[in-house]
Amino acid sequence: MNRLKKIILTSLSVISVPLVSSAQLTIDRCFEMAKAHYPAVAQYNLIDESESFDIASAARSWIPQITFSGQASWQTEAIAFPDAFNQILKMQGVDMPGMNKDQYNLVLDISQTLWDGGASKTGKELARAEAAEKRLDAEVSIYALEERVSSLFFGILLLEANYQTAVNGKETLDANYRKLESMVRNGVALQSDLDMLEVERISLDEKIRQNRASASCFRTMLELFIGEPIGGRSLVKPDEIPVGDISSNRPELRLLDAKLTTLDARERMLGVSLTPKIAAFAQGLYGYPGLDMFKSMENSDWRWNAIVGVRLQWNITPFFTYGTDRKKIENARRMLTVQKDVFEFNSSLQAAQQTSEIKRMGESLESDGRIVELRTGIRKTAESQFEKGVIDTPALLQRISEESAAMNSRNIHEIELLKMEYDLRHTLNK
Repeated sequence: MNRLKKIILTSLSVISVPLVSSAQLTIDRCFEMAKAHYPAVAQYNLIDESESFDIASAARSWIPQITFSGQASWQTEAIAFPDAFNQILKMQGVDMPGMNKDQYNLVLDISQTLWDGGASKTGKELARAEAAEKRLDAEVSIYALEERVSSLFFGILLLEANYQTAVNGKETLDANYRKLESMVRNGVALQSDLDMLEVERISLDEKIRQNRASASCFRTMLELFIGEPIGGRSLVKPDEIPVGDISSNRPELRLLDAKLTTLDARERMLGVSLTPKIAAFAQGLYGYPGLDMFKSMENSDWRWNAIVGVRLQWNITPFFTYGTDRKKIENARRMLTVQKDVFEFNSSLQAAQQTSEIKRMGESLESDGRIVELRTGIRKTAESQFEKGVIDTPALLQRISEESAAMNSRNIHEIELLKMEYDLRHTLNK
C-alpha cells in the first residue's frame, strides 16, 4: 500500500512539473519564440537552396557539354576548279563540276573541360561566401528583435509591479478607511476626513485600472512578436546576469567579416578570369559538303565526318579592366574595415556607459530598499498617531503617498537595472 502511494505521489509530481513551468514565461523563452516566429527566418531555407544551386552551377563546367546544331545555306559563289583545268580533267575522263551553292550540315559537338584555371573551385567558394553573408544579414535583422522584445517584457514587469504596489496601497487605505469610518460613527472624526480617504481610494482604483489596461496592451503586443497567446501565464522576473568580459560578439561584426570573405573570393575570381581554358572536343558532322572537298566537288551526296582535338580559349578582355576592378574591391575592403572599427568602437563605448549605469543603478537600488523600510515604518507610526488624534487625515495621506512613491521608485529602479543588464548582454551578444 505504501509502495502504491509512493508511486502515485511520484507520478503526480512528474505531471505537475510541466504544468508549473508552462504557467510561466521567461525572457529567454520569449527571445526564442520571437526569433522562430519572425518571417525573416524563412530566408534561411531559401538561402540554403540558392547556395546549392550556385555551387551546382559552378560544378557544371566539368560536365561534358553537348551541343547539336543544324545549318542550311545558299551562297553566291562555291568552290570549283577553273574552266581550263576542268577541260583537262574531262579529257582524262574525270568530271568535277564543283560544289553546289546550297549546303547543309548537322553537327553534334561534345566538349570536356580539361583545365578551367580554377574557375569552378573559386565559383564554389564565392557561392558559399555569399550564402554565409546572406545568412548573417538575416541573423542581424532577427537579432534586432531582442531589443524590442526586451522592452515589452520589462515594460510588462514594471506595469505589473506598479499595479501590485497600487493594490497594496489600496489595501492600506481600505484598512484606514474602515478605522476612520468607525471613528466618524462614534463622533471622534469628521466626515470630511473620511471623504479625503475616499478620494484617494478612487484615485488608486483608477491607477490600478490604468496599470492593468497598459499591461494588457503590452501583453498583446508581446503575443504578436512571439506568435502565440500568453493567456494567464506570468512573466518571470529574470535573475541578475553578470557580464564579465565586455568584448563584443555581435552578429554585425560577423556580417562585416563575411563581406570581407566575399570580397576575397571575388578578387580570386578576377584572377581566374585572366587564365585560359583548355578543353577536349569531338564533333560528328553529317551533310554536304563533307570534309573531303574533292569528293564534294564530284557529287552532292551527304557524308559522315568526325573531328577530335583539343581547344584553347583565352578571353583577353578582362586584362583591360582587371586593374580597375581590383582597385574597386580594395576600396570596398577598406570601407568595410573602417565600418568594423567604428562599430567596435561604438559598441565598446556603449558597453562602458551601460556598465557604469548598471553600477549606479545598483547603488540606487540599495538605497531604495532602505528608504522603503523607513517609509513603511513612518506610515505605521502615522497610523498609530492618527488613531490617537496626534495627526490629521492629510498628514496620514501624505505618509501613505510617500510610502507608495518609495515603493514605485524601488520597482522602477529594480526593473530598470535588470533591463540595463539585458541591454548590455544584447550590446555584447553574450
